[in-house]
Amino acid sequence: MTDGAALTGGTVNGTVLSVDAMGGDLGPSAVISGLAKAVSKNPDLRFIVHGPKAELEPLIARKRGLSEKCEIRHAEGVVTMGAKPSHVMRNGKDTSMWSTIEAVRSGEATVAVSCGNTGALMAISMIRLRKIEGVNRPAIACLWPSRNPQGFNVMLDVGADIRADAEDLLQYALMGASYARNGLDLPRPRIGLLNVGTEEHKGRAELKVASDLIERASGAADFEFVGFVEGSDLPSDRVDVIVTDGFTGNVALKTGEGTARLIRELLEQAFKKTPFSRVAALLAYTSLRRLSKRIDPRRVNGGVFLGLNGTVVKSHGSADPTGVAAAIKLAERLSATGFHKRLAARIAQSEVAVSNIIQPEDPQP
Repeated sequence: MTDGAALTGGTVNGTVLSVDAMGGDLGPSAVISGLAKAVSKNPDLRFIVHGPKAELEPLIARKRGLSEKCEIRHAEGVVTMGAKPSHVMRNGKDTSMWSTIEAVRSGEATVAVSCGNTGALMAISMIRLRKIEGVNRPAIACLWPSRNPQGFNVMLDVGADIRADAEDLLQYALMGASYARNGLDLPRPRIGLLNVGTEEHKGRAELKVASDLIERASGAADFEFVGFVEGSDLPSDRVDVIVTDGFTGNVALKTGEGTARLIRELLEQAFKKTPFSRVAALLAYTSLRRLSKRIDPRRVNGGVFLGLNGTVVKSHGSADPTGVAAAIKLAERLSATGFHKRLAARIAQSEVAVSNIIQPEDPQP
């Protein structure tokens, strides 16, 4: 295994990522296979891998060329999917998840990646990395396949907090715009606020207030506000960033993933039903592979925790090696752009500019 000194810093020897090898539904073997897949695409990657050394060492050794890319950081404890975040906060300092976040906090790695318990990961991240000044509620942002030239839209929040008032939604818009600039190279992203209709009179009161705040802030924060968008706009080319509360966003995300899997399964069944359909499948093989790849949730795996003093990528708990590799690729890109520092700077600038816009009028004498 590579020694820790060679990995620290992430500049001379490549990008250094901190990876929680435990906690995923498929166990550490899927995570290690995902690291090997990621390294085959980018040999400059380096990893600090957290978990029981006796379990991880042979798994890494079986992957050709991976041992020299990894430092194992021994952590005996594992945060299970059913663990309560409050319990993890009190008793989780010996876990692989806690150790993973600590490596980012100390500057040894630039981004943390975990397949583990979302609530516990957010709780540890908030207490160890702390929120960026000016951020009330951190959010989880995901990439959603779309008709846009970049191939994806950003949606947030998708599960960090089920609550969000008007000012929270404004902050989500600011953070989402920064993510779109740095993650998708969009200089002036288009922001939409998810609602039950596009008409101005529809939706809850806080959505109407949020819409007004976001529209008034768009000039100072350098994004375009397109107004309310509906669920059918999530994969559209009308918008680049969709803003919503964590409850609605998480339901939409899980619905989209389930629908994508259903379409793949129905296509497979349809093309296997008769000899003629099997011949048709062979003729359409290239197109079907392209479609399958485009709607495969594993290839857009990875939600980003926004609003923290450090970057954390949350992979799906059920991620297989392909899904883990996708999360690593996302972490690599965010690391290369210095994402969390840019996000903090953008929020600070935007907060000052926006505060001058949304401050109430001077009180009447």
